[in-house]
Amino acid sequence: MLKVEDLNVFYGGIHALKGVSLDINKGEIVTIIGSNGAGKSTLLNAISGFLKYKQGIITYKDEKLPINPNKVVKMGISQVPEGRLVFANLTVEDNIMLGAFLRNDKNKIKEDLEKVYELFPRLKEREKQIAGTLSGGEQQMLAMGRGLMSDPEIMLLDEPSLGLAPLLVQTVFDIIVNISKMDKTILLVEQNAYKALAIADRAYVLEQGKIKMEGSAKEIADNPSIREAYLGVKI
Repeated sequence: MLKVEDLNVFYGGIHALKGVSLDINKGEIVTIIGSNGAGKSTLLNAISGFLKYKQGIITYKDEKLPINPNKVVKMGISQVPEGRLVFANLTVEDNIMLGAFLRNDKNKIKEDLEKVYELFPRLKEREKQIAGTLSGGEQQMLAMGRGLMSDPEIMLLDEPSLGLAPLLVQTVFDIIVNISKMDKTILLVEQNAYKALAIADRAYVLEQGKIKMEGSAKEIADNPSIREAYLGVKI
């Protein structure tokens, strides 16, 4: 469904991604784990069309993805960015509806809004509240709800549990599983490797801009070097 081949991305003189290749099949949850600075967010931003890249190709359903965020969203790929990036001065509902800004199918938009409120009842309770007054967990739910409103086939989730209390972290991962059940394919970037591998079908390990390992989530989670480096298990 989504294929990245030999992707190289530079920030000035810094070679951020070095020949990265991966693929994602329809209906999967695929996670990318790695330390800070490994290139995880860079990879998502390249797929989303935010970053130019010097070498490589990214295809979606065998069609090359343009380096243009609007066109990527129209094709069916939505990104929920790290740090939530909600519009603090707008209401919850206005934030959610911004996710549908490229759509004109009014009846389906209304239907999808109800689905978002069904998935996130807390947002329904706060639909007229100013987004900047929400808690961190509520803002993460809002960002995910906004991402769903573009009616994507693939969702790119960048560090959804970052900065959240442990109880809310579990809630966010439960929601990701529920979104997957809505016939969505998910590419998940997450520092909480333990939680990410618990819900994923497959995983890639990204280190210093290169894919160092790939396999089923169970294979990656059971690998001794991964357990010690990312899961806090001393071998």
